[in-house]
Amino acid sequence: MMTEHSPALEVFGGVDTHSLTHHAAVVDPLGRELDDREFPATSAGYEALKDWLVGFGQLVKVGIEGTGSYGAGLMRVLTGAGIVVVEVDRPDRTARRSLGKSDPLDAYAAARAAASGRASGTPKSRDGIVESIRCLRLAHRSAVKARTQCINQIRALLLNGPADLREHLAPLPTAQMVKSIARLRPAADLTDPQVACKLALRSLARRYASLDEEIRQLHRGLSELTQEAAPQLLDRPGVGVQVAAQLLVTAGDNPGRLGSEASFAHLTGVAPVPASSGKRQHRHRLNRGGDRAANNALYTIALVRMRYHPPTRAYVERRTAEGLSKKDIMRCLKRAIAREVYRLLTKPTDLPARPLTALPAAA
Repeated sequence: MMTEHSPALEVFGGVDTHSLTHHAAVVDPLGRELDDREFPATSAGYEALKDWLVGFGQLVKVGIEGTGSYGAGLMRVLTGAGIVVVEVDRPDRTARRSLGKSDPLDAYAAARAAASGRASGTPKSRDGIVESIRCLRLAHRSAVKARTQCINQIRALLLNGPADLREHLAPLPTAQMVKSIARLRPAADLTDPQVACKLALRSLARRYASLDEEIRQLHRGLSELTQEAAPQLLDRPGVGVQVAAQLLVTAGDNPGRLGSEASFAHLTGVAPVPASSGKRQHRHRLNRGGDRAANNALYTIALVRMRYHPPTRAYVERRTAEGLSKKDIMRCLKRAIAREVYRLLTKPTDLPARPLTALPAAA
């Protein structure tokens, strides 16, 4: 292990992040190990780690594993100090089986990935309006999931509950049924199963109403934020508040980090993947990688346009007549939509204010 410090020496850092501690390592441009040390995952620990890294010489770059989770706080401190930070993927299983697994090994692997250029992805800055959208969307999705679980439990209790309640409440619309159940006044004797069932139903109905109000408030907040962050994105056909919010979260507060339209297509899982074999040549299939939530957002846009957007419907008819399957047409549409979304996220002023009304002849 080399320990000589020189102000003129170019060095690269690597950090293996955890919930309570971060393990940092430093290598020279040839990947030779200089030193490693563990720091607490606190504000004081972040500052100490930063000072320790810059003490080895000219710090070129730092590779951090987990900038979107355990390493988010450290990433903000380092970028705030003007240090270049790159996102490092977790080492593959083959390397871990052959080389072993430990915090120092992972930290040195992150440093070497930064030094070699293998790790070059710019992490999300997480310091703007898109981070606010991400927080609200996280709460909105969990509330929607809890509300769905709640109404399913209400219907299950009604199915096996008192017959008079089932016959009176089950045929009602959901909103009216919930209001009626919330007004129930069960007796005090909880040893009676029917009384206990009514109390449970009332509790679930009031929980459902509370979640419903919470979802409406969160949706209003998301609508205001997405309208402020990307008004032209919301003007596109098939793009609603939830879809726009997901695409913004995927790109982050610094969408310029994506570099190119192709990188955004890979990120959202819509880049064409060659699938030729034998007699079937020049064929591509859907990419099953990338951010699946963003891929679902693009899929939603494509479905809406295939049904309600005349230019898209004409495109589908033409490509179907050419012999393309529905999956291949969907792949082409998602790729074209990803191109449109990327331009809106990175250069919104360069596009017309109205929705696009034409599709490429072939995608």
